[in-house]
Amino acid sequence: MEKPWYKQFWPWFLIILPLIVVSWTIVTVIIFSNNSVSLVTEDYYKKGKGINIDISKLNVAKQLELEINIESKAKLVNFTLNKGQLAHYPALNILFAHRTLPNRDFSKLVTSDANGNYSVALDHDLKGPWFIEVTPHDKAWLIQGRVNFPVTQPTMLMN
Repeated sequence: MEKPWYKQFWPWFLIILPLIVVSWTIVTVIIFSNNSVSLVTEDYYKKGKGINIDISKLNVAKQLELEINIESKAKLVNFTLNKGQLAHYPALNILFAHRTLPNRDFSKLVTSDANGNYSVALDHDLKGPWFIEVTPHDKAWLIQGRVNFPVTQPTMLMN
C-alpha cells in the first residue's frame, strides 16, 4: 500500500520552495520600505525653478561684495562675515545640509557680535562633506558652498 501524499517527501519539497520565496520577498519589501533612500527629490520641477531664484540671490551677494569665512573647533562652528556694502551685520539663517542623508540636515538662526562673527554651537561634531547655505533673515541674498568638516583653518564659502 502506498503512503498518502502528505507523508511523502516530494510534495512537501515542492510546496516549501515557493513558500520560502514568498516569505523572503515579504521580508525584503519590509526592509526596503523601512530604509528608503531619498536621493531624488519628489518636487524636482519646483526645485529646478528655485535654482533660478538662487542664482539671482547669489548675484546680489556678489554685487554687495559679501564674503563669509568658516572655521570649526569641536562642537563650535564660527562664521565671519565681511559685510561689504551692507549697513549692518544682519541675523543669518545658516542651513547645514548633508550630502546624502536628508534627516541629518538642520538650520540655525544666529546673530553676530560687533565684528561680524557668528557662532553656531552644535550637539555633536560635524564630520565629512556638508553643503552650507547662508541667507539673511529677509532672504535678500545667498552665499553657499561645500565644506569638509572639521575645518581647522578659515575657509571661504564660494558661490
